[in-house]
Amino acid sequence: MIQVGINGYGTIGKRVADAVRAQPDMEVVGVAKTRPNFEAGTAIEKGLDLYAAIEKRKPLFAEAGIDIAGDVEELVAASDVVVDACPSGVGADNAEMYREYDTPALLQGGEDADVVDSSFNARSNYDTVEGDDLVRVVSCNTTGLSRLVAPLDEEYGIEKVRTTLVRRGGDPAQSGRGPIDDILPNPVTLPSHHGPDVNTIFPDLDIDTLGLKVPATLMHMHSVNVTLESDATVEEVRDLLEGERRMFVIPEWLGLDGAGAIKELAQDAGRPRADVWENCIWGESITVESGSSTTRAGGETASDLYLFQAIHQESDVVPENVDAIRAVLGTADRAESMATTDEAMGLDDPLAPTRRAVAADGGE
Repeated sequence: MIQVGINGYGTIGKRVADAVRAQPDMEVVGVAKTRPNFEAGTAIEKGLDLYAAIEKRKPLFAEAGIDIAGDVEELVAASDVVVDACPSGVGADNAEMYREYDTPALLQGGEDADVVDSSFNARSNYDTVEGDDLVRVVSCNTTGLSRLVAPLDEEYGIEKVRTTLVRRGGDPAQSGRGPIDDILPNPVTLPSHHGPDVNTIFPDLDIDTLGLKVPATLMHMHSVNVTLESDATVEEVRDLLEGERRMFVIPEWLGLDGAGAIKELAQDAGRPRADVWENCIWGESITVESGSSTTRAGGETASDLYLFQAIHQESDVVPENVDAIRAVLGTADRAESMATTDEAMGLDDPLAPTRRAVAADGGE
């Protein structure tokens, strides 16, 4: 069994811990927290060993009546791999500790790409990170864009990607985040960081991204335009995306008019924390305009693809972290890992109600 330590037990860390515990080939050694709070109490209730991330705060755990198993260094030493789910910037500070104990670590997308040996997305570059010491699982938005780009590039080739990202102001529990009543260019300069981040996965991809920040907490929204190098039809693109893992092409009859409805569907489907691990693509938004771009040498024309997709910022990177564990340690290939991860997490259970019913009835 792969022994996994989790440094940071907040929005991402607690989700990764649950996902790792569900895997048939992994165990959670323990989790590290900087201070006692409700999440530390939850970890104890779930039977997880709790480690102190900051030594001088250890007395705070005792005052709260919470037993700890040791210091974070002991957790790192006992682990085959560590998932660092600390706030942005802290993972970079922890990198020296991981190297000191010769324990490979997975950092999150809030860290700078130059801090790590490589960046990771399961669908796009699984086979490139084996043996690396520090790997960054790219951010929620970059994960969503990479999942979309990979099959389109393989099937049609991509000339250019243009994406406008309408980003939530903060997670539901981040009461200090904003804006409260405003719409902000974020950043006002172009491009946003998302395009260069996608280039850490697809170095040769021509991609432009713009970002907006809005007073919402549920999900991000992407307006995507991809100029394909070869002709495609709406039906072909839809079939391609429906055949992808971690893609939910929303059928029109579901009546999901926004992120709130998607989250309610996930809750009704019994998803833990109403998590949505998939890219959610509105099927009726998929539009293809053939021959709409500049004619190339030889008379060939491209197809412009348009679509809307929603990305749940709290959860879409969770299966990616699980896959990254196997990828770094070289214990499974991409197809095997993604299938194992998805089955163990329940990601193979479709969100659409009738499809769930069909699956429960043995596919009849």
